[in-house]
Amino acid sequence: MSTSDPRPALFDQWLPAEYRRRGDFTVLVVLVGIDTRSIELLSSTFMNVIGDETRWREVRQLFQSSETDWNGAAFFPVDSVIGPVPNDMARTQLRALEEKVRADRRVLNGGHFFDRKGRRLKVEEIVH
Repeated sequence: MSTSDPRPALFDQWLPAEYRRRGDFTVLVVLVGIDTRSIELLSSTFMNVIGDETRWREVRQLFQSSETDWNGAAFFPVDSVIGPVPNDMARTQLRALEEKVRADRRVLNGGHFFDRKGRRLKVEEIVH
């Protein structure tokens, strides 16, 4: 990631900044497994963010309880003028996001992509 990127580098900086900008909101989440040459979509969910008190430690514990061997998590806030969106709308948007990620892993860069320690990640294409 470039140092000129205006987005906060750590999850614990990003979430409060995103909350100040949006207020309560829905975020789509994609968990992935990353190895040296590939990224595998493992699972996905959505969450309603109400307040800015949540920190990476709590989110990581929640993801660990899913018993999925993930090492990357991408967060995609849902644009809405009404705050959190209805669950059926979030599910529909989540399925569409999953398809986009399956087709092109670089879609993860369009969200807020973090490693297990809450640090920013970026997908880069491997050039042969």
